[in-house]
Amino acid sequence: MAAVLQSSGAACPGCIAAPAQMVEAPVPETGRLALSLPTIHCQACISKVERALDAVPGVRSARVNLTLKRALVDAAPDVSADDLVAVLDGIGFEAHELDTAALQATQNDRAGRELLMRLAVAGFASMNVMLLSVAVWSGAEDATRDLFHWISAAITLPAIAFCGQPFFRNAWAALSVGRLNMDVPITLAILLALATSLWETSLSGHHAYFDAALTLTFFLLAGRYLDHRTRAVARSAAQELAALEVPRAWRVASDGTSAEVQVAELALGDLVLVRPGGRMPVDGIIETGRSELDRSLLTGETVPVFAEPGQSVSAGEVNLTGPLTIRATAVGQDTSLHRMADLVAIAESGRSRYTSLADAAAKLYAPGVHILSALSFLGWLLWSGDLRMALNIAAAVLIITCPCALGLAVPAVTTAASGRLFRKGLLIKHATALERLAEVDAVVFDKTGTLTEGTPVLTNLDAIDPQHAAVALALAEASSHPLSIALARAARAAGITPATLTRIVEVPGYGTKAMLDDKVVRLGRAAWVGAAPAAVTSTFLQIGDQTAVPFEFSDRPRSGAASAVAALQKAGLDVVMMSGDSPLAVENLARQLGITDWRAEALPQDKSAAVAALSAQGKKVLMVGDGLNDTAALAAAHVSISPASALDAARVASDIVLLGSDLEPIADALSVARKATARIRENFRIATLYNVIAVPIAVIGLATPLVAALAMSTSSITVSLNALRLR
Repeated sequence: MAAVLQSSGAACPGCIAAPAQMVEAPVPETGRLALSLPTIHCQACISKVERALDAVPGVRSARVNLTLKRALVDAAPDVSADDLVAVLDGIGFEAHELDTAALQATQNDRAGRELLMRLAVAGFASMNVMLLSVAVWSGAEDATRDLFHWISAAITLPAIAFCGQPFFRNAWAALSVGRLNMDVPITLAILLALATSLWETSLSGHHAYFDAALTLTFFLLAGRYLDHRTRAVARSAAQELAALEVPRAWRVASDGTSAEVQVAELALGDLVLVRPGGRMPVDGIIETGRSELDRSLLTGETVPVFAEPGQSVSAGEVNLTGPLTIRATAVGQDTSLHRMADLVAIAESGRSRYTSLADAAAKLYAPGVHILSALSFLGWLLWSGDLRMALNIAAAVLIITCPCALGLAVPAVTTAASGRLFRKGLLIKHATALERLAEVDAVVFDKTGTLTEGTPVLTNLDAIDPQHAAVALALAEASSHPLSIALARAARAAGITPATLTRIVEVPGYGTKAMLDDKVVRLGRAAWVGAAPAAVTSTFLQIGDQTAVPFEFSDRPRSGAASAVAALQKAGLDVVMMSGDSPLAVENLARQLGITDWRAEALPQDKSAAVAALSAQGKKVLMVGDGLNDTAALAAAHVSISPASALDAARVASDIVLLGSDLEPIADALSVARKATARIRENFRIATLYNVIAVPIAVIGLATPLVAALAMSTSSITVSLNALRLR
């Protein structure tokens, strides 16, 4: 599990004055440990972090990359990430350990660089050929015209051979399995333009389409590169989020010693040590130790569960208070986590059947263009009997109807909308997520960790005797239990001073006890102090033989939850809350947020079934969740969102990641998605209108190379400008 220490805001005063983009360090290429540094902003931060890391014994070098907000550290084997995280926390910087293996895939973007290089070559070549064409259009005749055409051919042929490869490969892949895609008419238009241009040039013809072929390739590569960049940004950020989970565990040998190993190396029957704060790496049975387990990510329960020898545990649960040694009964593919992943895989198979607007347009457009070009060729051949003229007109039809605008329509809009949502704190992971988000009419929220912060808040401090509060604070500060942390935070904020206690001891699984003068004081579970269980989440303080005093907690709604729910309801969407928590806790939160449709004690399969039932009623469901118990529902929904704090499996199953802690951007996302879909449809209408005007010109033989180049450029620029209206 990744070690995480929190600190708020920038620790460096230079960040206030220096923009983040001013200083960029070179990208580190090597390093044994990787740390994410989300709060660094300037050169002063870099210097401060590097000096602190270099001062750690065993660290050979530390390099910080401001652009990636990441430090790579080359250190001796005995230096752990926890040591470095603690050092950085001491100087005010938040740090998270990253899995370097998971980050490896984000280091290089070979496909992006190749597309950019081909785009640059196509642009440079088209400008040069266009200059030669201008001379021809201005009146160059005979040998001068032929010379310019041959020079254009010498530039165009190698340029197209290099720049057009992405289209040629995709077209061949589609044809080899007997289907058509958008790249088939593109490839045919480019090749036919080159063939007819060479033929015309060899016969000293008046018109050649070298400039049109290059311009077409340039605009289509621009659309392809925009699409690639949108996906690359999402992929890189998602992989960095995934890298926050470091898959290691402590295996106990027969002599009682423990060693850190990769989770993949664990086998059935292995003894595994899970320290307080650690996550269960396998399913198993507790052999030794007592503690409490946080199962909120698996079941949605907010109250920790008591754990003792003989009890079963599942992979993904968090050990809270005492060290546990468990004997593995299921590892790898056989754990409960992977069985849940099977549910996700089944649900995702349904989502993959979604057809995007671009794919739907391509299915109609590609065969239509070919049929139109073939009819033009046959018609002119039968009417005139001139093979050369018929071929030229067929080529002109293919060029002028080539999906240049369609190729830009979707990626230009998607890039503009994704950039706008990224600035609002939403990361679009899936290519069709925006289109699906625009269609939703029902929203299902998970409770714990999604609508709430997932951390308890003390609610009855005002009703507690100050002397009792002082004793409870002293006991709570000696424990890392979530309720103790919340109690200590609230008491300190109220200005309470801890009482003086001696012999403070934490009893794993039960609570904390100490001596107050000659009296035993205890803070912990109801059964441990002889109190009756409470209706709400509580911990109890007992001083000597006195009656135990309850400290009550509730889970605080996440920032922006109420406004997001209100905005969604105002937009006419059905809002449902589903949780594995108790009915009382779910009802209380639903009342606070104004949600009338809520369901408690829902198991993972219940949530997935509820989403499927809504879908069967014709609803397009947006699922928002963060836990493992939500992954199947996230995958089954029409579109899904998870917070960045969600477990890795939930983030992988979702289409969109909420990067911040505020839920308010969710309502904005729906608005942006609907506008983006409207822009895509507008772009299709512009492309259709263009074809309605341009195609008759091409079919009747009036589409000269100049007309084709102007028409293509005008339609492409128009759809690009229309997409920019979203920014």
